[in-house]
Amino acid sequence: MIIQRKTQFQKNLSELPAEFQEAASQFGNYIAFQQRYDAAIKEVSTKLEILDDEFRVRYRHNPIHHLECRLKSVPSLLEKLKRKGLPLTLEAAMKNLTDIAGIRVICCYVDDIYRIADLLLRQTDVELLRRTDYIAEPKSNGYRSLHLVVQIPIFLSERTEFVPVEIQIRTEAMDFWASLEHQLRYKTDQSVSPELCDMLKNCAEDINDVELRMQKIHQTLNELE
Repeated sequence: MIIQRKTQFQKNLSELPAEFQEAASQFGNYIAFQQRYDAAIKEVSTKLEILDDEFRVRYRHNPIHHLECRLKSVPSLLEKLKRKGLPLTLEAAMKNLTDIAGIRVICCYVDDIYRIADLLLRQTDVELLRRTDYIAEPKSNGYRSLHLVVQIPIFLSERTEFVPVEIQIRTEAMDFWASLEHQLRYKTDQSVSPELCDMLKNCAEDINDVELRMQKIHQTLNELE
């Protein structure tokens, strides 16, 4: 299993929009802030790695293809706080945002998504804060993924802190579609026509049909062993 880390927390303040310059300068403690959420990512990533390794040993199958980990950058934090009408401070970010630390879990089959989610949530130190199933009920544009927000304890030298982590679990095909759909939508300033929206949604449905057939083939071959 491959773990891809996308830590982009630090950024030259001079590159920020003028409206964020002063607020960003108040993020003086962002290194400690970053460490807190980076530790949470490591904790959850390790749990997922262990589950994947055990599953490989017991069933000769890796449900996880790879992981992608990221921390929200300072500009992204400021933009989200502004959009929500919240103070542009670290305290407001920690109190109100649950997606500062994020992990994307890319699985091989749809069944693997629910299997990994179930195994992770069984662990006694993992608290589920929110679950949104965009596979059972896809978004209107065709987007599919299982979103979990969990809270886990981080054991520091002098205290224990509870930190939220957003986990998106999807198949390779779902991730492929979501990445291309994002690129297509943000490649142009023009609004996407209803016809193109329908085409994108139809592609998502076609991909889902293929995934279900591939999963059926996988299940049938396992039954023959």
